[in-house]
Formats: sequence, C-alpha cells, structure tokens
Amino acid sequence: QVQLVESGGGLVQAGGSLRLSCAASGRTFGSVMGWFRQAPGKEREFVAAISWSGGSANYADSVKGRFTISRDNAKNTVYLQMSSLKPEDTAVYYCAVGGTGLRLGVHSYEYNYWGQGTQVTVSS
Repeated sequence: QVQLVESGGGLVQAGGSLRLSCAASGRTFGSVMGWFRQAPGKEREFVAAISWSGGSANYADSVKGRFTISRDNAKNTVYLQMSSLKPEDTAVYYCAVGGTGLRLGVHSYEYNYWGQGTQVTVSS
C-alpha cells in the first residue's frame, strides 16, 4: 500500500510562484509519478509526470515552460515548482503513483495511488 501526502498549496497572486511537495510512503520503487489538478466544475486533468530516474518528464501544454516536476528518491518525494502562475491554474492539485514502465501517463487511469490534494488559488 502506498500513501501520498501533498503540501505547499496556498493563495498566491498572479505571476507568483509556489512549490508543491508530495511525500510518499510505501512501495514506489521504479514508479512514474505525476501531478494532476481539478478545478471546480471541471474534470481532473494531467499536469506533469516524471520517470523513476528523473531523466524524463512530460507536461501539459498549458503549464509547459512555467511548471517543473522533479523528484528525490532518497526522500521518496516528488515536487512541482510552479512559476508565472495564472488565475486559471487555480485548482486542487493531486500527486499520484503510476506504473513502472517507460510511459509517462497522462490519464488518471494510468495511476494507482492518489494523495488527498492540496488547494492552489491564484488571485488576479
């Protein structure tokens, strides 16, 4: 069993930055990890994913160039550095553990374990 705890969310002005963290407990060795978000009234959407080694990453077009995903396997933690935030980035952000293959999944069904989410609110 894997448990994920996100932190680092909050209220920030447009143009600002936030760094989300996701601490994992349990077996995540070799797994892809990802970040998703869900805004009120909208479906959950892919944000970013990273390979086990950290050598490969994938981003949604809407965040490319502004967000950076990284991981520290020694700490069993994945991060999402968010910069140049926009009001449309407002959402609950979730981290998730995916499979152990090479694919950096962009669909929710490709991930097996989920955190409880952390709220990010960007004011205009």
